[in-house]
Amino acid sequence: MLASTAFTADPTRSCARSSRAHCEPRGSLLERRRPMRILLTGASRGIGRAIAERLARPGARLALCASAPSAELDETVAVARKAGAEVHGLSADLSDPASPTALVEQAFCALGGVDAVVSNAGIARPGLLAEMAEDDWNRIFSVNVRSPWLLARAAYKHLTASKGAFIAVASMSGVEPYAGVGAYSPSKAALIMLVRQLALEWAGDGVRVNAVSPGLFLSAMTAPIYADAEKKAAREALVPMHRIGDPVHDIAGLVEFLISDDATYITGQNILVDGGLLGSIQKHIAGRPKSGSL
Repeated sequence: MLASTAFTADPTRSCARSSRAHCEPRGSLLERRRPMRILLTGASRGIGRAIAERLARPGARLALCASAPSAELDETVAVARKAGAEVHGLSADLSDPASPTALVEQAFCALGGVDAVVSNAGIARPGLLAEMAEDDWNRIFSVNVRSPWLLARAAYKHLTASKGAFIAVASMSGVEPYAGVGAYSPSKAALIMLVRQLALEWAGDGVRVNAVSPGLFLSAMTAPIYADAEKKAAREALVPMHRIGDPVHDIAGLVEFLISDDATYITGQNILVDGGLLGSIQKHIAGRPKSGSL
C-alpha cells in the first residue's frame, strides 16, 4: 500500500506564507489549463476521487482530504501524482469543529496558497424524522453544513488573495425532499442556501461560490443498487436522458469549469446535474395527453 503524505489536521499549526494571486493570459479552458492550488474534501472515492483525477495535471498542486488515512486515499493520491500533480494526502474528522480551520491552514502551508476549495465530504443516515435521534441530526448537519461553512470561513482570506472559488457538492435531495433519508435533505437544502449567501457576501471580493447538485449517480455508495440490473433499469427509465450519471464524465468536468477563469462571472448558482429528472415530474402523471414522440 502506498503511503500518502498524510497528516492529521492540527488546530495549533499555522503558516506565515502569503497567498499568491495568478495573473495569466485568458483563453479557453483546454488551452490554458492554469495550474491551481486546490483543497478537496471527500477525495478518497466516488465523486471526490473523480474530481481529484480530473484536476490532476502537471503543475497542479492538490491537497486531497479524507476523514481518515486509508488505502483508498493512498490510491487516489498515487493516481493524481502519476498524472503529474503535486499531491498532499490529508485527513481530518470534519465533524470536529476545530478540524476545518486547521485543514485549510495545513493545505495553505502545503500548497503555498489556495485558489479553490471543493467541499465534497458529506454523510447520510437513512431514517424517518419522527424517529431520528438528535445526535444523528447534529452529526449530519455538522458534516454537511457546518464543516463547509467553517472551511469557507477559514479559506476566505486565501481565496480573496487569489480571487479564487469555493464549490460545494450538494444534492438534488436538497432541491426536492427525499423522504426516509433523515436529515440528509434538510442539510443539503441548508448547504445550497449557505452557498447563495456566501456568494452574495463575497462577490465584491472577487470570490465565486457555487454548488453542484448530483442526481442519480454511480458511486461506491450506490454500486450495490446498480449491481441489480432490474433496479438499475427502473431508475434509468425515470431519467429523461435514460442513464445513470457518471462522476468522471458528468461532475468532475463541471467542477473544473466552475473553478477556472472561464467561469469568473458565475456565482451563487446551484447547478442541478440530474439528466432532467427533477424537471420531469409531469411526465409521470397518469392520464396526461401524450404526443407520439413522448
